[in-house]
Amino acid sequence: MNERELRKFEEIVVKGAHLAFQRLVKERKKSDGELVFARDGRVFKVKASELD
Repeated sequence: MNERELRKFEEIVVKGAHLAFQRLVKERKKSDGELVFARDGRVFKVKASELD
């Protein structure tokens, strides 16, 4: 793969991950669920309804 193809592939993967996250949040909002995140070694829960 050359650099141009690699950038295009990376762009497609990032768009797919973003779409998957949007769909996950949408489904969790329907069921009034929570999402679990980790940052700097700390784990925390966020209600899906609090995300925009």
